[in-house]
Amino acid sequence: MRETRPVSTVYSRKMLLYAITSRQLLPGGEVERQAALVELARKWAHGGVDYIQVREKDLPQPDLLALTRQIIGAVRSESIHTRILLNGAAETALAAGADGVHLPGNSPPDALDAARVIYRRAGIEPVVSRACHSVDEVRTARDASLILYAPVFEKIDPGETSLPGQGLAALSKACRGAAPVPVLALGGVTQKNAVLCIADGAAGVAAIRLFLSEDWRSLR
Repeated sequence: MRETRPVSTVYSRKMLLYAITSRQLLPGGEVERQAALVELARKWAHGGVDYIQVREKDLPQPDLLALTRQIIGAVRSESIHTRILLNGAAETALAAGADGVHLPGNSPPDALDAARVIYRRAGIEPVVSRACHSVDEVRTARDASLILYAPVFEKIDPGETSLPGQGLAALSKACRGAAPVPVLALGGVTQKNAVLCIADGAAGVAAIRLFLSEDWRSLR
């Protein structure tokens, strides 16, 4: 039988919170959605969210750059601690002033090194998160700053097919395989099951919908 830390002791350490943007889930037209997303990011930073991933992959590069800059400006007005990562090209992330990048699971093997080279040329050490979907992927991603392991419960992304969750046992194995790199649980994470992820070794949780409501605040 696998061992987990008692749920009652989970909150003795900080739970990392990683918000992922999706303006398509916000009301209104494109202009209203972008404005709402910028304001939402400001509130996340004010409330103590540790990481914000700008995940607006359908935007053309110039529009993505402009939106990321707006988000960064709003976040920096509230916090110097919240890190902003762009799910996109490292060149765009650097130009926007992001703290680093997020690499999807299908990224090329050399994507992390390439991103670091781009940032280091500017004298900056980037934060790089990477998505992993198996323990084998986790073991090859231990040079990342942090790992997003998914889907733990269920993955339902805008415009994408739902995937069955791998469960807490798989998350626990991933956390052990990634050590000492922190692993964040992603996929169907809610206010109620977040604590179970921490009890099974996750350093925090990552989500889209969780951060669209006020539920995440109880986790801080």
